[in-house]
Amino acid sequence: MNSTQVRDRPIGVFDSGVGGLSVLRAIRARLPAETVVYFGDQGHVPYGRRPQEEVQAFSEEITRFLLRSGAKLIVVACNTASAAALHYLRNIFPAVSFVGMEPAVKPAAGTTRTGVVGVLATPATFQGALYASVVERFAGNVTLLQNTCPGLVQQIEHGNLDTPETRRSLEDALRPMLAKGIDTVVLGCTHYPFVIPLIREIAGPGVQVIDPAPAVARQASRLLEMSGLENTGSGAGETGFYTSGEAQAFRSLLPVLLGENGPVQHIEWDGRRLCDPRG
Repeated sequence: MNSTQVRDRPIGVFDSGVGGLSVLRAIRARLPAETVVYFGDQGHVPYGRRPQEEVQAFSEEITRFLLRSGAKLIVVACNTASAAALHYLRNIFPAVSFVGMEPAVKPAAGTTRTGVVGVLATPATFQGALYASVVERFAGNVTLLQNTCPGLVQQIEHGNLDTPETRRSLEDALRPMLAKGIDTVVLGCTHYPFVIPLIREIAGPGVQVIDPAPAVARQASRLLEMSGLENTGSGAGETGFYTSGEAQAFRSLLPVLLGENGPVQHIEWDGRRLCDPRG
């Protein structure tokens, strides 16, 4: 395979559902020529309350699927999977470059004026070693207020970005934080950027909202450039969408979340294995 063929290989992106589309959006903005293969594991969403070993097993099999698809780089566009499986994946696949999600506590701690920061994430993210490490290294001088926003991932999975239930979930999380003086909100789940307009409406203009997706896209760009794998063509790259859930349901969310339409292919889980219909 020559260097041009290698550069033309896709970036693999996966999440427990549609949340990683927020990361895909940032990757497209940063790397418009890149082809992407996106897998949403909607058959198992949400990951947030699953055991670490189970998330690791899902992540390993999805990684194998993306590698069979020719992925030159894999983006774990899921905070829960990054917390539970990123180190594990790097050990299993030492020759593969991975980019994961890290809660944006460092930039929040560096920019907060009040010294009080709200973090919205899943239980697994809060309980993981990655989050604990980030807090220990960067949050010594700030107060972090945490909330798991029960049910919010499921609302976003159904495309409910501004419904009474979604608003209530965010108000229950944010109102107590606002009363304690937060001026920054960290989004520790890739689903949550899709409700940033609602978060800003509830929190007000004096509260900054940190979406980690652009930083992930920058890291992907750096790794591709360093390895000589970045596609520098002038055309727009294509995206292939796959889901372990209902393809039609996923397809119906593309206009809501990305403002586009496109084909989506269903892939079935058989126990711990993905039955790839492509052979």
